Order: sequence, then structure tokens, then C-alpha cells
Amino acid sequence: MKAGTPLGLEAKKYMDAGDLVPDEVVIGMIREGLTGRTDDFMLDGFPRTIAQAEALDAMLGDVGAPIDAVISFEVPRDELVRRLGGRWICRGCGRSFHETSNPYGGEPCSSTGAECDLYQRDDDRPEAVANRLDVYDSQTSPLIEYYESRGLLRRVDGALSLDDVQAQVVEAIS
Repeated sequence: MKAGTPLGLEAKKYMDAGDLVPDEVVIGMIREGLTGRTDDFMLDGFPRTIAQAEALDAMLGDVGAPIDAVISFEVPRDELVRRLGGRWICRGCGRSFHETSNPYGGEPCSSTGAECDLYQRDDDRPEAVANRLDVYDSQTSPLIEYYESRGLLRRVDGALSLDDVQAQVVEAIS
């Protein structure tokens, strides 16, 4: 999206509305990103549907790079709403702040030197967060069974401290 590619701009329209980006757009973006790669990469937020998972399996099968593990961050819905709904970003430097866990303290923007110009992304507004979670429940949660049945799913308690979550992730991919 930052590069302004046609696929990135198409994806942004859906994300700003709090909707999942259609499979064909996301799969195209992933295909472009994986070109020439066969090992040592991690995908964050993909796949989000069974169709995307099947397309990923096919793409990785073509290059002989099967999935090693899938991490499911388990976080209660109310905690997700709190985390996402409190996120603010500086327009200048792109740093992310949070109303409670990482509040903006008045430090200057690393790009402009002035005070950070904070905004909330459209997909972080409360109504969009609620919609994203509803879409997740209907379209993405089936992936839990999809990967669990293949012995690839690793559950991580995402409500713990950052250090504890990181330790669980390291263990899951080791």
C-alpha cells in the first residue's frame, strides 16, 4: 500500500472499510512478495480464509517450501477491541502509540522534528474493529481447524506480556 501499487491501493479500499481484502487481491500480493523466496520467511495476517490457505499451499508446493508452523494468537475479544481501538499513528514518522499501553509523551516526530501529528487509521475506529472481528469469526476462524488437522497449529496466549508472548512464539517455531 505504501508503494502505491495497483494491488496495494485496491487492498486499502477494503481495509479502510474494515472488510477483508478479497482473496484474489491478497493472493496476488502474496504471490508477488514470495517471488524468488523458498525459505526463512514469516507471513503475518495471511491466510485469512480457507481459499487463501489452499492457494498458499499450492504456491509453496510449487517452490518446495511447505509451511512449518502456523501461530494462532489467542486474545479475548474485549482485549482486541481495547488494543485496536486505542492505536494512534504519527503521520510524519509512522510510529505507533496507544492510549493506555504506549501513550504519546510529546516527543518530537523523527521525520519533522515537530510534535507528532497523530491520527487513527480508519480500520482502527470502533465500528471498523467490531466489523473486523465479526468478519474474523465468520471467515477466518475456520483456519484453526484447517491447520490443526494438519498438525501445524501452535497456539500462543496473546494476552500475556510482550516478553511472554515472544517466548511462546520462539518456542512455537523452534
